[in-house]
Amino acid sequence: MSAAMIWVVSPNSSEVCNGLDSSKLLGKEKGLFRGEKIKNVSRKHKCYSMFGELGFLGSRKLDVVSRVVANPSGNLVISSEQLVYDVVLKQAALVKEQVRSKEDMEVKPEIVLPGTLSLLNEAYDRCGEVCAEYAKTFYLGTLLMTPERRKAIWAIYVWCRRTDELVDGPNASHITPKALDRWESRLEDLFNGRAFDMLDAALSDTVSKFPVDIQPFKDMIEGMRMDLKKSRYENFDELYLYCYYVAGTVGLMSVPIMGIARDSNAPTESVYNAALALGIANQLTNILRDVGEDARRGRVYLPQDELAQAGLSDEDIFAMKVTDKWRVFMKKQIKRARTFFDQAEEGVTQLSSASRWPVWASLLLYRQILDEIEANDYNNFTKRAYVSKPKKIISLPLAYAKSLVPPSSRKLALSEHQGVNV
Repeated sequence: MSAAMIWVVSPNSSEVCNGLDSSKLLGKEKGLFRGEKIKNVSRKHKCYSMFGELGFLGSRKLDVVSRVVANPSGNLVISSEQLVYDVVLKQAALVKEQVRSKEDMEVKPEIVLPGTLSLLNEAYDRCGEVCAEYAKTFYLGTLLMTPERRKAIWAIYVWCRRTDELVDGPNASHITPKALDRWESRLEDLFNGRAFDMLDAALSDTVSKFPVDIQPFKDMIEGMRMDLKKSRYENFDELYLYCYYVAGTVGLMSVPIMGIARDSNAPTESVYNAALALGIANQLTNILRDVGEDARRGRVYLPQDELAQAGLSDEDIFAMKVTDKWRVFMKKQIKRARTFFDQAEEGVTQLSSASRWPVWASLLLYRQILDEIEANDYNNFTKRAYVSKPKKIISLPLAYAKSLVPPSSRKLALSEHQGVNV
């Protein structure tokens, strides 16, 4: 995704870190906080592609042996799935902890400092404007959510977009690992109630109210670091971890905000796994759609070992010619992405009823991109697959109809293939 940028200069360094265009996103609030950190923004003790970029794993724990892989030296190491699953378990435990806390403790009204509430409302409104401009379909869906959840999702969307723009925006060439380190330090500050600007203030308030953990946010920044130094992926295990970092994390951030339906009997972990699956599916779809665009930047986000097995190499991709070998290879990649979409579907119905529509819309629209790649005869070198406006319009009522379906009583299924060899 692309957007106009603003330079955010570290007080202690001349090195720059980019965010979103202040004139567009902060508007009249530009300079409102005069570069000073807002301390203790309604901060309480916290427990913590979805907007279209939400992996995977099922509803039961796997045998540890199935989660290790052998590295070239022959030693067994933890697989990417196990690393991600550990984050899922932590997130699910925090949600359960918050539910118990609400049941066992009297909730006291929060004390709001004079003037703070109006500033926060203005901050959330600005986040909503950004979401409306850059994610129109998703924004429309958020309007059905409760006001509190809607504002929180907007705040998370804006932070994710700003983070993505660090390495994928027009000023990405200026970004260094040190700049990302400062962005992570700033993240830690806002989780501790010290916001740097208005948009940070909205997220700081959000994470104080919902069981949102900082780890998925840090992991997304790690994905940005990976983009700075890595342009090839040896196998799907490596690619899976990258997809989790840059997209699956969004699912883990979002589920605590969107909420799980009261009548859902699904284990909390399985709902998070389904959200993770949507993120992985959306990112794999992005990768398959953008093969040509990435190749022109010298990047190949496809498993090198699977390319070799198909009789293909980077040179074939850079030649940008659709061959029979390429069609066979693409069919397998598309099948894998659809498998993740299928698993994600099983979890969407478990979300709070008011939160399902934007997620269903995201899922249905993104999955259609795979159909468009096929319609283009797998030419993702010179043709960009996209869903036409009429198809988008048709998808919205379908997504709404699906959002009305109550939670399934059946247990979320565990993929037989664990996603790696699909």
